[in-house]
Amino acid sequence: MIVGGLHGAQAVAILALAGFGATLPIDMTYMTGPPGSGDRGGPVELLALPIGLAVAIFLLLAAFDHLSMATWARGWYERTVPRGVNPARWWEYSISASLMVALIAMLSGVTDAVALVAIFGVNASMILFGLVMERANVGRETVDWKPFIYGCIAGAIPWIAISMQIGVAYAEGSNPPAFVVAIFVSLFLLFNSFAVNMWLSYRGRGRWSNPLHVERVYLILSLVAKSVLAWQVYAGAIAGS
Repeated sequence: MIVGGLHGAQAVAILALAGFGATLPIDMTYMTGPPGSGDRGGPVELLALPIGLAVAIFLLLAAFDHLSMATWARGWYERTVPRGVNPARWWEYSISASLMVALIAMLSGVTDAVALVAIFGVNASMILFGLVMERANVGRETVDWKPFIYGCIAGAIPWIAISMQIGVAYAEGSNPPAFVVAIFVSLFLLFNSFAVNMWLSYRGRGRWSNPLHVERVYLILSLVAKSVLAWQVYAGAIAGS
């Protein structure tokens, strides 16, 4: 209830403070000649995405998830979590975290719709490997690490793409704003903390042998990661626009 309420309150605050003024473009280029000719048209702007709205959406998704698990879905939640499984967590993350990564990519200069769809999709796949990891290991005496490994491989791809975007900007002498670099570094570390939490849970040592402790850590990480991104985006991209 507390974590869900904090997510919801921040969503309302961001919308109230930011409105729909500051936007990021989503565009596409297209062929105007044979493949390989280099003839390209565009870019054609498909959408001007309000930054405040994008931030509010991923906060509201988390609020809906957490408040649902605390109220009407509580019985189901309390039956699944002690078994080391929480499908709702991964369903929510697959959308909210993928939107967060796509937003980070856009702040780094990625505007192409095809690239953003790919970044969103591969990150969602990474998240759903987390659900597969939990389901595949219910009741097993030895841990099947394959879903975790495959998820880590998929999860690295968006960060490699964003690193390339930032790296080219530096190489061309067009340094990204400091807040963009701060977002990249802080969210990269926080996103990897989710993987560390899962790794520790399946190592099964100390407090991480208790599924309820693991769930609490996921709740805290979700709140911290989304809050850090939300207010860094507000301070850098919205308030400064």
